[in-house]
Parts: sequence; C-alpha cells; structure tokens
Amino acid sequence: MARVSLTPRRTLFFRVMEWYSKRTYGKVLDPGKALAHQPRVLWADLRFEQSVAKWNRLDADLKALAEMATAASIGCSWCMDFGYWVSRERGMARQKLVDVPRWRDSDAYTDLERDVMEYAEAMTATPPAVDDDLAARLVGRLGEPAFVELTAMVAVENLRSRVNSALGLTSQGFKDSCDVPPGGAADDFRGADLHQLTSSPA
Repeated sequence: MARVSLTPRRTLFFRVMEWYSKRTYGKVLDPGKALAHQPRVLWADLRFEQSVAKWNRLDADLKALAEMATAASIGCSWCMDFGYWVSRERGMARQKLVDVPRWRDSDAYTDLERDVMEYAEAMTATPPAVDDDLAARLVGRLGEPAFVELTAMVAVENLRSRVNSALGLTSQGFKDSCDVPPGGAADDFRGADLHQLTSSPA
C-alpha cells in the first residue's frame, strides 16, 4: 500500500503530466502521482529521465536486463512490472524477462547477459561488491563508453527502485496487459518469481 496518497493537488503541472502519462502508457504512473506532492522533485525527475532516455551506447536488451536485475534485487514490484511491459512493447523475448529473478538457473541468457546481471546485483549490494575480473570482462566485451552507461543505468535503477519501494508503490498491472499468449506449465514455473514480485498484496 502506498505510504503517501496518490491523489495530489491537481495543479496545471500535474494535469499536464497526467495527460502525457495516459497518452503514452495508457494510465497515470503511480510514481508520478506520488512525486507530485513535491512538484520540484517531480519536475527534476522528469527532466532527468528525459536525459537518461537519450543514452544510446549500451544495447537496449542489456540495459533492460540490468534494470530488471537491479529492481529484482531490491524487490521493487512496480519497477519489475513496468520494466517487463516496456521491454515487451519493444519486442524483447518474453523468457529473458520472466527469468530475471532466477537468471542463474535459467538457460535463456548469453554469457554477456549473465555478466551484466551479475554486475547489476553486485553494484546494488551494500556495500557494492563489484570485482575487478567482472568489470574487466564487461569493459572488454562492451567497451568503456557502454560500460560507463551500464554503471550509470544500474545507479539510476537503484534510485527508481528504492524511491518506489520506500513509498510503498506496487505493481500497476502493466505485465498483465501485455499481449502475450499463455505459456505452458514450464513457462508458469519459470515466471513464478516475477509474478510474485509484480503482484500487489491483497
């Protein structure tokens, strides 16, 4: 349950944000509603996210896996839910998304993708647990510009996930709205952890 109300004052700024969110995502995003209680924070967040969206040195699928591995480590169901929807809309393979919470046991990923998710988890640990060998492998495979972007993206997702989790924001049902044919029993098993993370408490 959200720890602040999701009905902020309906200022002109909020109404514009509300219109844009509905037009872009089909609904008003709960983080926007929560941050709107302090318009300067919301404005800074929107401007920052616009800048982040322009970063383009890291492959989009690797970026998504880094973000979702970070969110899974923190336990942010809102971020897992929204991240799944955004990546599916972009055409990313379903199995790579549903297996993120148990990526070590999945055969859906390349060695590079595994290194990216391991790096995201290591960066998210307190204190950070990144080791030189892992960083060197990633620099060697990605190059320094993309490695720096990966590092920054994990930090950005830490900000998102920790703010959303602390505010008590949970899944808005984006994952359920994806046009994905139902899987079989194996798919249901593999998606169990993601389902648990993205299901709001009763």
